[in-house]
Parts: sequence; structure tokens; C-alpha cells
Amino acid sequence: MNDFIIILGWIGLFAPMALAAIGSVIGCAIAGQAAIGAMLDTDSGYGKYLGLSAMPSSQVIFGIVLMFTLQRTVTVEVAPGLFAIGILSGVSLLFSAIYQGQCCASAIHASKAKPEIFGLSVAPAAIVEGFSVFTFIFALVLSGSLPQSVA
Repeated sequence: MNDFIIILGWIGLFAPMALAAIGSVIGCAIAGQAAIGAMLDTDSGYGKYLGLSAMPSSQVIFGIVLMFTLQRTVTVEVAPGLFAIGILSGVSLLFSAIYQGQCCASAIHASKAKPEIFGLSVAPAAIVEGFSVFTFIFALVLSGSLPQSVA
């Protein structure tokens, strides 16, 4: 039973990075596909579309930092905390990146038809980013409550 608990701890340790990376890949792909479509329909302004399509990649950065913050000796005592923080923050970052990609795709579609609303159309993606920042901060704070190692 202890081995299973230790395995869960290791999963939790790497979950924020892995799940955030999956979400960032999906989110960037969604927004990137919209950017490519917009480039076919417009004669300029390609840089803003490409920049917006990269916005969901920030979640993987949060996941990497969380993974390093959670890094410690995995024992039976700390494994449940690592698992809970890692999995829950990872799932939150995953969904945040996917939905941010959808917001970015919508902003790209809207701004190609009406370029003057580009700045406003990015606001929903920024709001979604805020939730990933909340997840990041809460996970950092909670990780500080886990012991580094138990002797």
C-alpha cells in the first residue's frame, strides 16, 4: 500500500507540468488554426494573430515552476499532498489553456472582420489567464505547507 501512495506522490509531482503542457498544446493549436485562417482572409496584421495564438503557452510555464516548487523527497507522509496539489493544479491549468485558446480563436475571428476591436477582443483570454494565475499562486502557497522531507 505504501508503494502505491509513493507512486501517487510522484504522479502529483509531475502532474502540473504534464497536464499544463497538454492544455497549452491544445489551446495553442486551437488559436493557431484560427490565426492561419485569418491570414488567408487578411492582407496584413499577421503578427498579432501569431502572438495571440501563443497566449495559451503561459500555463506550461506555470506548470514547470509548480513542478520544481513541489520537488522534494516523496514519502508516505507528503505523497497525498503532492498528489492533491499536483493533480488539481494541473487539471486547472489544462482547462485554462484550452479555454484560453478558444477565447484567442474567437478574438482572432472577430478582429479579422473588425480590426479596431482587437484590444477589446483579447480581454476574455486575459480573464481566463487570471484564473490560471490564481491556480498558480494557490498551489505555490499550499506547496509551502508540505514538509521538504520527513526524517
